[in-house]
Amino acid sequence: EKAWRMVGSRSFIEVNSRVKIEDLLRGMIIQSGNDAAVALAEHIAGGEAIFAQMMNQYAVKLGMHDTHYTNVTGLPDPNHYTTAKDIATLSTAVIRDFPVHYRWYSEKEYTYNNITQRNRNKLLWRDKSVDGLKTGLTNEAGYCLVASANRDGMRLISVILGAKSPRIRTKETQKLLNYGFRFYTTQTLYDVDETILEAKVWKGSQKTVSLGVSAPLVLTLARGDHQQLVYKKNHDVTIVAPFSAGQQLGMLEVYLNDELLAERAMVAIHPVEANHWWGRFIDSVNMLFED
Repeated sequence: EKAWRMVGSRSFIEVNSRVKIEDLLRGMIIQSGNDAAVALAEHIAGGEAIFAQMMNQYAVKLGMHDTHYTNVTGLPDPNHYTTAKDIATLSTAVIRDFPVHYRWYSEKEYTYNNITQRNRNKLLWRDKSVDGLKTGLTNEAGYCLVASANRDGMRLISVILGAKSPRIRTKETQKLLNYGFRFYTTQTLYDVDETILEAKVWKGSQKTVSLGVSAPLVLTLARGDHQQLVYKKNHDVTIVAPFSAGQQLGMLEVYLNDELLAERAMVAIHPVEANHWWGRFIDSVNMLFED
């Protein structure tokens, strides 16, 4: 009943009706249905306030340090706030972690309860590279739009907050995306299983181990900046076998003009077993004289 009474954009869910989870999600994503959002929160957590706490926990996990939720609809509240950067962080997680659900963000319309509503993201009609994400509107926040586009394998996310009209938010979003694709480029610095460096191993069946990253290290930078990157590769002073593949043995830092852009754990690409007893003994002696 609370979901049915929600103000703002609605999916027109009827009181005491049974609704598929997919319909609630699509109603929330495509139609901005506040009633769908509240119904989902009540189903999952038993209440909107409890679900908002779960949202805050997830925000912290994602590194959204300037965000706090008090409701699931985005309706104004003094303690309900976020930033453009945090919205971009959340959008990145949605695209990365929920690809099955993300396809709904590109749907131009959705029909539920014999009522068809169109997606308010006008760029879905104007720019074939745009496949999401979400519009928003309150008197306090103005017209908002977080959009994502993929051109030639490069994906960008833009965030517009506080626009004076839906036309302005669409126009400014298109300008942002065009600027990004023209002046920025995305490159994979290191792929999985790509050797970053070879490190010395003590007491092992092998004398060295290849260190790499457990997930691709990808950066989007202004064109030409990738050539200016500085890499600092720090591994454990003493690496002693045995250890398994994937064990962290160091850190990789990536800098541009002395600014830290990325930091990743360096892990063993392959396992190294312990050496036989005599080899371990010899290395133990040699380690006593190692600086």
